[in-house]
Amino acid sequence: MSHIVWEFKVGTHCCILARVRAHSGSKGDLSVNFSTITPKKPNSALHKVARVRLTSGFEITAYIPGIGYNSQEHSVVLVRGGRVKDLPGVRYHIVRGTLDAVGVKDRQQGRSSAL
Repeated sequence: MSHIVWEFKVGTHCCILARVRAHSGSKGDLSVNFSTITPKKPNSALHKVARVRLTSGFEITAYIPGIGYNSQEHSVVLVRGGRVKDLPGVRYHIVRGTLDAVGVKDRQQGRSSAL
């Protein structure tokens, strides 16, 4: 393998890793505002989402799973990956039951960190 090809492959890999690390969520992500958005056709609903400022400085849109939420502006939330297929631009989930995001009220089963 020529040195130029090797350099190109290594360089691309490093750039991808840097991009992934920059967007990764961590404890202490600050929620900016909350809103509802409608899904793509043919579905209809009002899904709850939040604009979250990551510790890396990026601002992302994260989905709030479950029924109801009590988070407010400037709440500290934990963000995990995972897109919502019918919501354009939503590629992250807020983890319920951690930090300022409380778990789903009156939920007896399925209380994992995914909700």
